[in-house]
Order: sequence, then structure tokens, then C-alpha cells
Amino acid sequence: MTTFFSDTSHPDEPKPAPKSARRRAREFVLQGLYQWRVGGADEAAIEAHLPEMEGFVKADRDFFVGTLRGVIAQSEKLIAHISAHIDRPFAELSPIEACVLLQGVFELINHPETPYRVIINESIELAKSFGGTDGHKYVNGVLDKVAAVVRPEFVSRSKGR
Repeated sequence: MTTFFSDTSHPDEPKPAPKSARRRAREFVLQGLYQWRVGGADEAAIEAHLPEMEGFVKADRDFFVGTLRGVIAQSEKLIAHISAHIDRPFAELSPIEACVLLQGVFELINHPETPYRVIINESIELAKSFGGTDGHKYVNGVLDKVAAVVRPEFVSRSKGR
């Protein structure tokens, strides 16, 4: 008799920690920004559609709305910060890397209560989950440079300068 198991993990392997509400919100923001950037969806359409998706009830809704609206409203300013630290025009970045960078720079500027290393790490994780093979390395390098400009007191202190 053949038995099928839904969980193929080994019993001794640790299970990944559950995602925090903020992590889930960041994932939905990324999806919304992708819809905005690639599909041309407007803010209202994105906000109407994403809350219907599976798992949204576990996301930090206020963070989602504030970040999505903030990135869209400040996109020109955010692109200027990013463009100063990239090797090609912003429009030539992959859509995922572009959206992750917009979101990360928005948080660096507008959420000083969140440590910059947390923001960079969360951005790296988004790029690993949704982006290309080495996109997370590019995101890490760019956000590290932007953080040194927008949060110089914290970056220099943590690097022992």
C-alpha cells in the first residue's frame, strides 16, 4: 500500500519561523508595486485587489497602505536616491529589483524607528524570494550605499567610523 504525505520535511529539520505581520505586508507592498510599475494599475485598484489575496489578513494593513501610498507618491524622489548609486538607468532594472529598491529606500527615509539593517535584510529577503538569482546582492549593495547617505549617523556608528 502506498502512503502519501503532505509534509515531506524531515522531522529533525527546523521549520521556518512564521512570517511577521510586517514581513507579510512588505510582500504585499512588493506585489502592489509590481502591479503599479509593470501593469499600470493605480493605487485604488491595487488596494481593492490585494486585500482579497490569501494571507492578507495576517499582514499589517496600516503598514501596507502607508508604504504602498508613500512609495507611489514619492517615487520620483526615491528614484533619484537610487539612481545616484546604480550602474544603469533606473528604467533598465528588473521590475522586481526596482520595486524592492523603491520600497527599501522609502522605509530608510520614512521609518527611522526601524533599524536600517532590518530594512536592508528584509529587502534582501524579498529579492531572494521574488527576484532573479543574484538580484539580492545588487539590492544589498545599492541599499547599503543609500543608507550611508540618508542615515549617515547610524551607518557610520555601526561600521565603527
